[in-house]
Amino acid sequence: MSRDLKYQYSRLNVAEKLIAINVAIFLISSIFTVLFRLPSIVNWFELPEDFFTFITQPWSLFTYSFFHSGFSHVFWNMLMLYFFGRTFLNIFDSKKFLNVYFLGVIAGGLFFMLGYNTLPALINENGVLIGASAGVTAILIFVCAYLPNQTVRLLIVDLKLWHLGVIVVLMDLLRLSTGQNIGGILAHLGGAALGYIYAKQLLKGNDIGKGFSKFMDGISNVFKKEKKSSFKTVYRNKSPKSNVLKTSRNKAEKQHKIDAILDKISKSGYESLSKEEKDFLFIAGKEDK
Repeated sequence: MSRDLKYQYSRLNVAEKLIAINVAIFLISSIFTVLFRLPSIVNWFELPEDFFTFITQPWSLFTYSFFHSGFSHVFWNMLMLYFFGRTFLNIFDSKKFLNVYFLGVIAGGLFFMLGYNTLPALINENGVLIGASAGVTAILIFVCAYLPNQTVRLLIVDLKLWHLGVIVVLMDLLRLSTGQNIGGILAHLGGAALGYIYAKQLLKGNDIGKGFSKFMDGISNVFKKEKKSSFKTVYRNKSPKSNVLKTSRNKAEKQHKIDAILDKISKSGYESLSKEEKDFLFIAGKEDK
């Protein structure tokens, strides 16, 4: 079962992997706090409004996005992430998706803390922030700003994406007047601002997430273990010409099969593939990386 789960997880795109992680964390934290009556661990990962408290747990500017307050909270966030994540990943790679998503999370967290420490109505209020809404909103607004004239179907109405983006932001601004979940709305607006700026700059040829991407790559490299071998294997190739011809023939056959599968996808869609074809395409993609 463990191997099967790992295999299924490896086949997900980056948005679906984020959804799986968020849902898993929500279920695990709920089980431990509700069924086993254990103390909630959310306190260690939620983002506090107080700057001095934040200094003692700086990781919370990132980790708050993985925890949710209830089923509806995680459900709607993940549903929006799924639909707009698919649109995003049809245009850009997973690295740019993570740049926009987590920069949106960070921008939302900073908006939240800034609001609670500068706005007169919130200075004497206490609050904490959890949820992926800022990152999800960043992805949503990025797509709306990058593809403003693309049309989407919303219930029975056809809307251009820029119309949808404006509606989302206006709804958050209107909700501010109710005085409910102000911290969450500030995080939404922070994520929206990041998504909009990122898209507009990218259209001008400027990727504002390059520095963040290099920073994350640096952290990732710290945890990678370099495999070193103390032995060297030396061999002679007795028939280099025949090996080269065989390798070239195998590559040509493999590429021909890949082209046939891709042609089938373009005509009938991915779901028309057989299990063997899907597995072959998955393995071929792994080998080319």
